[in-house]
Amino acid sequence: MRSRGSLATSSVVKMLTVATALACVAAVTWIIVTYALMGSYVLHSSGTIKGLGVGIYSDNGCTRTLTSIDWGMADPGSTKNVTIYVRNEGNTPITLSLSTANWNPSNAANYMPLSWNYNGQTIAVNQVVQITLSLSISPNIQGITAYSFDIVISAAGLED
Repeated sequence: MRSRGSLATSSVVKMLTVATALACVAAVTWIIVTYALMGSYVLHSSGTIKGLGVGIYSDNGCTRTLTSIDWGMADPGSTKNVTIYVRNEGNTPITLSLSTANWNPSNAANYMPLSWNYNGQTIAVNQVVQITLSLSISPNIQGITAYSFDIVISAAGLED
């Protein structure tokens, strides 16, 4: 038979365990609600990438074709960078252009400009260039918790 002292200690330990668990749940709930109300985060996102007249790859050996980019979690005011490798797969030198399409939601484009470090240099046949794509999230973004869009990289100068 247990003594009164061990029963009291056991009850105190159980109460402290329950109190700690409730405090943790309350803290996590407060954090989630606070961030949701502040609109201070942008959820996970992704998009497709298309090459017109070029190959788009995730490695400089051009062995892994890149068809989508997972930008991951992004906070307002942050910039996400992804390195890609573009190969001229035509038979004449080219230059590149960058555009986006199919934004979801459509107003996300107003808060997330996409840029790159390609400076317009001519790319020879079979030449591979490393390019960094940069997605900048406006610090003023509100009401967008998930987004997706298509990136289009086009080649100019190819023979038809």
